[in-house]
Amino acid sequence: MVAFDEMQPDQSGIRHSYAAYDRWWQQQDPARLGEKMRDAERVFRKTGITFAVYGEEEAAERLIPFDIVPRILSGAEWRRLTQGIEQRVQALNAFLDDIYHRQEILRAGRIPKRLIAENDAFLPEMIGVRPPAGVYTHIIGTDIVRTGENEFFVLEDNARTPSGVSYMLENRETMMQLFPELFQKIRVRPVENYPQLLRQSLAAVRPENLRGTPTMAVLTPGSYNSAYFEHAFLADQMGVELVEGHDLRVVDGHVAMRTTEGYKQIDVLYRRVDDAFLDPLTFRPDSALGVPGIMDVYRAGNITIANAPGTGIADDKAIYSYMPDIIEFYTGRKAILQNIQTFRCSEPDTLKYVQENLKDLVVKEVHGSGGYGMLVGPTATKKERETFSKKLAANPSNYIAQPTLSLSTCPIMTEAGLSPRHVDLRPFVLVSDKIQIVPGGLTRVALKQGSLVVNSSQGGGTKDTWVLDD
Repeated sequence: MVAFDEMQPDQSGIRHSYAAYDRWWQQQDPARLGEKMRDAERVFRKTGITFAVYGEEEAAERLIPFDIVPRILSGAEWRRLTQGIEQRVQALNAFLDDIYHRQEILRAGRIPKRLIAENDAFLPEMIGVRPPAGVYTHIIGTDIVRTGENEFFVLEDNARTPSGVSYMLENRETMMQLFPELFQKIRVRPVENYPQLLRQSLAAVRPENLRGTPTMAVLTPGSYNSAYFEHAFLADQMGVELVEGHDLRVVDGHVAMRTTEGYKQIDVLYRRVDDAFLDPLTFRPDSALGVPGIMDVYRAGNITIANAPGTGIADDKAIYSYMPDIIEFYTGRKAILQNIQTFRCSEPDTLKYVQENLKDLVVKEVHGSGGYGMLVGPTATKKERETFSKKLAANPSNYIAQPTLSLSTCPIMTEAGLSPRHVDLRPFVLVSDKIQIVPGGLTRVALKQGSLVVNSSQGGGTKDTWVLDD
């Protein structure tokens, strides 16, 4: 299966979006570019742009590999993507509001009731609760893959606590430092204003009874979390406090944070703590990461929590398989961006098919993330496939399967020159009284030749993503 190369798909030459960059590249001294790669690594190391790898004591903190060759999208390609993403985000928000209120989509039989009722990501505590401004998914990371010139698919919807935006911003800043002349030659749409847009977007969904400017904070599980760098980065860039659960308490019906001048009310909390740990009085009683009583404050309408509790049901991979139906049900239109064909292992006939065709499929846990707990059939050994088949038989509803796509490639810089590697894309969406999508996103790249796994936890790297201003 030959992958579509986004820079040079065939012998006909360089694609138009890469033409100006290619002319620049041809004039560069390879030794200088090699030094720029080393400069980029020094910048990332100095800035502390790392992520934690769970379960690997000898490598608790790793540097995310960065490639200096940008991934370039034309303005027309970006417009098509944003239309599809906006439609999808509107449908996801409507779906969340519906399943926690009237549940019309269940009554209509478009989604099986058990898929909601038996789902760990569905929070009965949110039934009848409508968040400020009716927004559930304030920040979404929509993972996009490409297989051809005009073939884009949504791989998954990250509607809980999507990460990676700090890498998007640092990638751009690093590229502008290393190659300022490139940004003078090529009109690339900016992404640097994301923190300001995020702050404005969160302020727009402040509690409805609040008058004046809201006080905001970012809630982190702490420095041992894999995305702690991003939590601290975003709080700093937005000019708000970074807090942990022990910094907060409920005071007079509001959530307040400890300051040198006593406790100060918080109106909007951008939380990077999972639902289960958010409130020990409502969810896990052993949680030390959340705030006792915060759900009572939330239900009373005295704080905005972004993203809203219970949004995890929207990025469940079994729900994903119904997204074309969900989009049509709530928007009245067919999906602009298509899903990847998805097999639900919870269905007996489908399970049998998946087990018989494991060598051709990718199998994922419905609540999985980060590339963990999945099987890439074509690269797995026979023994690995046999072991995974037993896992499927033991708990089929925990898995979905998809055909192995030939993801598009973009070139990376190697010692031998440019070499294609598979990529995906995570654009970041902000939802308030409007939907805003920063022109770019995080391109993740599988640095191992032939690998389809782009996750940083599995050895992947990142690239700057350019959307041309054309």
